[in-house]
Amino acid sequence: MTNHQCDICIVGNGAVGKAAALGLAQAGLRVALLGVPPAPAAAAAASAWDTRVYALNHVARNLLSTVKVWDALDAERVAAVEAMVVKGGADSAAGHLMFDAYSAHVDALAWIVEDSNLNRALDAALKFAPNLQLLGGRAKTLQADATTATLQLESGETISAALVVGADGAQSWVRSQCEIGIDYRSYHQRGVVANFTCELPHRGIAYQWFTGNDGIVALLPLPGQRVSLVWSAPDALAQELMDEPLSQLAARLSLLTAGTLGQLQPLQPELAQAFPLSLLRTHALVAPRVALIGDAGHVVHPLAGHGMNLGFGDVAALIKVLSERGAHRDCGDAGVLARYARMRKEEILLMQVTTDGLERLFGADFGPLRLLRNLGLNLLDKVPVLKRQLMAHALGRAFDKE
Repeated sequence: MTNHQCDICIVGNGAVGKAAALGLAQAGLRVALLGVPPAPAAAAAASAWDTRVYALNHVARNLLSTVKVWDALDAERVAAVEAMVVKGGADSAAGHLMFDAYSAHVDALAWIVEDSNLNRALDAALKFAPNLQLLGGRAKTLQADATTATLQLESGETISAALVVGADGAQSWVRSQCEIGIDYRSYHQRGVVANFTCELPHRGIAYQWFTGNDGIVALLPLPGQRVSLVWSAPDALAQELMDEPLSQLAARLSLLTAGTLGQLQPLQPELAQAFPLSLLRTHALVAPRVALIGDAGHVVHPLAGHGMNLGFGDVAALIKVLSERGAHRDCGDAGVLARYARMRKEEILLMQVTTDGLERLFGADFGPLRLLRNLGLNLLDKVPVLKRQLMAHALGRAFDKE
């Protein structure tokens, strides 16, 4: 049977794993990307808009630019976020907080990119990447010794690498093989996503409403007068939203958002999806000759839209430490992996604590607490130093420090 030899084997077929494969191969390392091809999607009109979109920050854009993917995106389907408005509710007395690109001295706070747009550009780049093998099949066992990590596939083939990178999502097989423990908490919510046209122009503003018992509603700008909904709704409400026609969901949104964007209408073809929301903390980001990236290493609540950005941050950090490891160390060296874990620890923990804390704080609909929340938002909006710190974190951090 065939034995594939490489420096790094990446397990996973998502955008984070693909970006890691591109970046590491372009850095001169021999890379194998192992992923089962996704099932063919149902045929849809070429103009249909994905329900799954990402708010990519500056770290994500810089990484995608470095691996020559950003400019390959369909730019007509990318929307720049010029500002973000956070509200403590839909009524006029609700707290209000606003961030804008002009105050942050950047061209945009983030960019809204569809999943299909991102993955098409990544797939095209993978075909031309040097030093890269694209392998199908499923791994059956993972073993590591002092010099090598070996994956045995169900086909009988093996892959030998100095480092295995787990980029295989929240239910990571790689993580389970390493017996890395996790702390898991379900939010008993689902993220309901759908796309709408809006009567009034959104002007590049992303809106977020904390509604208490009804969860968190975000409307993200798409090109033209279109918006993408991400409603973090309690399970019972999420099921109700999924069972009703999208026209009824649009009417709910128009009322809940106090007509901020006028009347909303479902984009054609009508489509809504829902996915469970949870918090996942891993007890370690590395194991002997193994590193975790993306959802394999951490899952956060989507209220800040940073799940994908955290994953791309992992990729940028991993490329940096492997590029700087020195000639005497291989890619799976324990000291190199320890440096990667240190680089990522602070940002991951901060994002987990922040998103979990905000979900708990704004998820409660207790009257006095709601009043304090609104006062806090209004106060924060008037303190430039604190706003700048929040914006700097949202835009993404540089990886020049450990």
